[in-house]
Amino acid sequence: MANNKDFKVKNGIQPTVYHEGLGTVTSGSVGYYLAGASYDSKSFSVSSQETNQRGITFKSDGTEMYVVGLVNDTVYQYTLSTAWDISTASYSSKSFSVASQDTSPTSIQFKSDGTKMFMVGQQTSNVRQYSLSSAWDVSTASYDSVSFSVATQVGGSNVNFLFFSADGTKMYAGGNTNQTIFQYSLSSAWDLSTASYASKSFSVASQEGDPRGIFFKSDGSVLFVVGINDDEVLQYSLSTSWDVSTASFDNISFSVASQDSTPVDVHFSSDGEKMFISGVANQSVYQYSTVQTTNTLDLSTGSVFEITPTSDIQINLSNPADSGTVSQATLLLDGAATTTYSFSDLSDDSKSYAYTPEPNGIFFKPDGSKLFTMSNSAVAYQHTLTDPNDITTASYDSVSFSLASQDAGMSGLFFKSDGTKIYGVGSVTDTVYQYSLSTAWDLSTASYDSVSLSVSAQDSIPVRLFFKPDGTKMYVDGANGKKIFQYSLSTAWDLSTASYDSISYTYSSTLSYDLGQFFFTSDGTSLYFISAAVPSSAASEQVVGYSTLSTAWDISTIGVRSTFSISSLDTTPYGVQFSVDGVKLFVSGAQNDKVYQLNSSTGATITYPSTLEWPSGTAPTSPAIGDTDVLTFSTTDGGTSYQAVQAINGAK
Repeated sequence: MANNKDFKVKNGIQPTVYHEGLGTVTSGSVGYYLAGASYDSKSFSVSSQETNQRGITFKSDGTEMYVVGLVNDTVYQYTLSTAWDISTASYSSKSFSVASQDTSPTSIQFKSDGTKMFMVGQQTSNVRQYSLSSAWDVSTASYDSVSFSVATQVGGSNVNFLFFSADGTKMYAGGNTNQTIFQYSLSSAWDLSTASYASKSFSVASQEGDPRGIFFKSDGSVLFVVGINDDEVLQYSLSTSWDVSTASFDNISFSVASQDSTPVDVHFSSDGEKMFISGVANQSVYQYSTVQTTNTLDLSTGSVFEITPTSDIQINLSNPADSGTVSQATLLLDGAATTTYSFSDLSDDSKSYAYTPEPNGIFFKPDGSKLFTMSNSAVAYQHTLTDPNDITTASYDSVSFSLASQDAGMSGLFFKSDGTKIYGVGSVTDTVYQYSLSTAWDLSTASYDSVSLSVSAQDSIPVRLFFKPDGTKMYVDGANGKKIFQYSLSTAWDLSTASYDSISYTYSSTLSYDLGQFFFTSDGTSLYFISAAVPSSAASEQVVGYSTLSTAWDISTIGVRSTFSISSLDTTPYGVQFSVDGVKLFVSGAQNDKVYQLNSSTGATITYPSTLEWPSGTAPTSPAIGDTDVLTFSTTDGGTSYQAVQAINGAK
């Protein structure tokens, strides 16, 4: 092996001295990854054809989609100009009525070559078979006068779903009467006249009381179920492919409730990297990504590897030495944030910093080493964090600066990006004031610039402010009219050159509480805010909120809003700010006079092949953000099995 003396370990770790070669890591991807699913923000409405659609299916290459529903009892065909991209769908003006066979069709499936179509309906609980004279062209369909009843197993008229194995020799049907999937055999593939019950079934009642759609992975090893009780997709593994009686719940689910409250069917692309949901509440089909990155360690190229995953990954091992020879690998797995500024992943770090007087507003130095708090008496206080962005390491510097000489009701506080200017807004004089610091980020060197801007023409109770990072835009929250006002500065950071843009955003129509402190992400496309102090009985209003801007830094384009309750931390919240990297969220509150720290990100989830044998029988958890785990793998049987050990856990 090469003597690689240039090998370095991230974060200063050197668990031992390595003289082996640094090996090659090859990236790839696998589909059907429900645990890491995400909405693509793409959908397509079918309401012009069907207002109560149920089943959906696709041509095998993703260029055609088919929908059936209960209103018109018709199968409609749509063309996707880009395969598996639902945003490119359009109605093909092709359809086929199944009303003569069933007036309540709920699910459709096609033979793999598109020459046969199968439909099941609630009126008769029969599966029906059709032939297409032109493959995948539903307008050329005709009924084969072949049917098969699933009523005995499914029960009554509540059959909701239908699915066929890839080779057409197995069929699955079920509904919400008994929340069970039943399996059938076809002695001649794709010939419904040869179907019979296989006496195999699987109940999903423990997870979903109203299942509406199912889908199997292409090799039959994984089953997906969607239902309307919890509006989520559930994942099951089959120990024997295509044998539904061997299914077990993986404890993996994905909610689609944010897109549709009544999901009725699920379908995956042929590679499993895209998932589609039929939602009847909005008569639309929604698209999601379900792809996981793989990192394969090529043992023939070296024995030391390093990976810093930026998403959930699966680690694989390849090309070990022949059986009878020891083949080893050491992996340095670095923990990094995979999501930032995230509400869906927001969690309490159980870390806080108590300080009196109460921290009305907060501002952090960009590197997280300084915290500035504003009290109700218009005094700013300076604190140092010995470990940046770790609020538990904060301490008061015994340095403060009073802004009360300009306005005793000063509540807003904002620093120029280099720490040489501070700005405050006061509700007594309705004015923004400018100050200079002769030593950056040192409040003891602050002095008033005798520069101010009245905002009284916009609002009589201005309470918070924010500046664009380049100092050319300023935003002020007016509590009286419940509006944010936008201003421009012709000379950056010079308040004397500021003027009102005649642009504002009214939040009173969507919020029942005052906005409180707010801030934008560095690109100006996202706005975060916290509710102002409200009665403790109104816990639902003690939230951190988030909105998007379709045009950066233009508050007239503020759009969708979401919130996260912080009532369990503090019932009178005042301040909010993210760390620059979007990993940590800080919230201040007057109930306990504390600044609280939350985590807004997650690290990658790492999965390993089943050939790895861990001492405890369970693979270790992923490294924490900023930490590095050191793992070792060895095999003597040519890779049939590996012994895996976590040598170092969470070193920095």
